[in-house]
Amino acid sequence: MLGSIYTDDHEMFRESVREFVRRQIEPNEEKFRENRLIDRDVWLAAGRQGLLGLGVPESYGGADAGDYRFNAVLGAELAAAGMAVASSFGIHFDVVAPYLVELGTEEQRERWLPKFATGEYITAIGMTEPGGGSDLAALKTGAVRDGDDWIVNGSKTFITNGIQADLVVVAAQTDPAKKARGITLFVLEEGMPGFTRGRKLDKVGQPEADTAELFFDDVRVPDTNRLGEVGQGFVAMMERLPQERIGSAVSNIAHAAAVLAETVQYAKDRKAFGQQIGAFQSNKFLLAELTTKVELTQCYVDQGVLAHSKGELTAVDAAKIKWWSAQVQNEVLDACVQLHGGYGYMREYRVARAWMDARVTKIWAGSNEIMKEIIGRDLGL
Repeated sequence: MLGSIYTDDHEMFRESVREFVRRQIEPNEEKFRENRLIDRDVWLAAGRQGLLGLGVPESYGGADAGDYRFNAVLGAELAAAGMAVASSFGIHFDVVAPYLVELGTEEQRERWLPKFATGEYITAIGMTEPGGGSDLAALKTGAVRDGDDWIVNGSKTFITNGIQADLVVVAAQTDPAKKARGITLFVLEEGMPGFTRGRKLDKVGQPEADTAELFFDDVRVPDTNRLGEVGQGFVAMMERLPQERIGSAVSNIAHAAAVLAETVQYAKDRKAFGQQIGAFQSNKFLLAELTTKVELTQCYVDQGVLAHSKGELTAVDAAKIKWWSAQVQNEVLDACVQLHGGYGYMREYRVARAWMDARVTKIWAGSNEIMKEIIGRDLGL
């Protein structure tokens, strides 16, 4: 009723993304789950189709879309195929890209961005630590200056793309006395001595998204790999978290909408007691409620996307949209499992996998509790 926020150009791009999903994702879903990662060949295919460099200037091989709505289209279509696919690619094109493009020096952009856009470099971001969780200001990973280099020690955990990443944006404490104001960002590269990866983490859901622990043991990082100014890392992270959160919201509601549509069809096809299970009033009313809730949330998310594309999305509004979309997603998918009955609990059914995949969205990118804390503070509480 509010009208689409997308133009014909966005819809043409949507069709190209759907074609990528049909050719590269759907035929390989089972293999991705078994290997617990997305093949590099698929990353390279995404690069060839121009999907990875939406925010990268053309001079470095990117698409330079200049409109966040293209990011949203890509995130939504990937999430409709599977949350793990949206997670892995989203960390790269939606989360890491602004750090490299906006904070990188000319030399750094020339060094990293061309292969970033082609998929030759897979990227990750190292914020979360084993004992820190959502408290980004309490980092234990440290970096000490040594001539023209920095010596980095510490660890990160729950890092999406952690197994395959060629470049990792790492937040480290360079002046512990200053706490949040002493955090600096560095780009660590595959092959740096002392930079190792732990086990591939065995998650409840999203097995296709490779997730790892990262360890730094006296890693010598040249100052030319420092990203942004010394001591400005926390500010840089806070400035870019709204994009990560609106991107999460886009994926959350697209994922829920796709599985809900399949569940409505299931309710039409499945018979019990001589009629469609969707014809029973309790199920009919439930599906009506879920459909309305998803459509309302989609409108809310769309307005956030539009605001962000204009540079107007606030951190508080991003927090509201992020937690609400995650909550709705999980409520919808839980109900979809219930409507499938025993089949909904079988991993071979997409609804079961989707239900497991969604649970983490109330935790990552800032837990729902942290989002409510941000909103509460804005209320003066």
